[in-house]
Amino acid sequence: MQEYIQDAMTFMREYGRPCFFLLGTFTCNPKRPEITSLLLPGQNAIHRHDITARVFKQKFKYLISFITKLHVFGPTRCWIYSVEWQKPGLPHAHILICFINKIHPEDIDSLISAEIPDPSTDQLLFDIVTTNMIRGPCGALNRSSPYMVDGKCTNRFPKDFTNDTVTHVDGYPIYRRRSTDNGGQSFIKTISNADIDIDNRWVVQYSLLLSKTFNAHISVEFCSSVKSIKYICKYVNENY
Repeated sequence: MQEYIQDAMTFMREYGRPCFFLLGTFTCNPKRPEITSLLLPGQNAIHRHDITARVFKQKFKYLISFITKLHVFGPTRCWIYSVEWQKPGLPHAHILICFINKIHPEDIDSLISAEIPDPSTDQLLFDIVTTNMIRGPCGALNRSSPYMVDGKCTNRFPKDFTNDTVTHVDGYPIYRRRSTDNGGQSFIKTISNADIDIDNRWVVQYSLLLSKTFNAHISVEFCSSVKSIKYICKYVNENY
């Protein structure tokens, strides 16, 4: 891992500190038919790490190729990643992509969204986002959520409503999350036999293109901070 960190910092010295996409997590989807079709009666994905590992590797390789060879977001200069295994047994990857052409703040909304899609215009994306990209809910709505530590959400959800995306001083933007009064969407999610109204405050930021292509949890960040390198390399095992 120490050698990997040195390689990552070499990228920074060579190419400077350009704009990055930080794919915060590309997580294996345990409900994919490639996994469920191979499970024995009574099994689920955590019982067959061999299957989940193979399927994840295939999808992950295609994701990297999709971005770096097809240039769906533009020509790429370099990329690094680390793969982690969560305690329940599902792998996920953290990825940094450096593009040749810088991404400007005014382009963020066309590439990254933190809002629930309108089901009347894109039912498929609505289903994918509401299934894969909703955090919790946690906090007062669900204190048993695995994201809760000492009574607080570790990812600081729910986020605040905002009508415009704002680039932040720490290198990460505050993404547009409109309230239902200002054109935002919401839906009802049932948790512990209770119907909860979920709005944009609970959406994990995502790429419309990547979500529709891979139908998985793929959180995406726009960042230009050296801290992202440290985040990529800090650990390979995560327990929660």
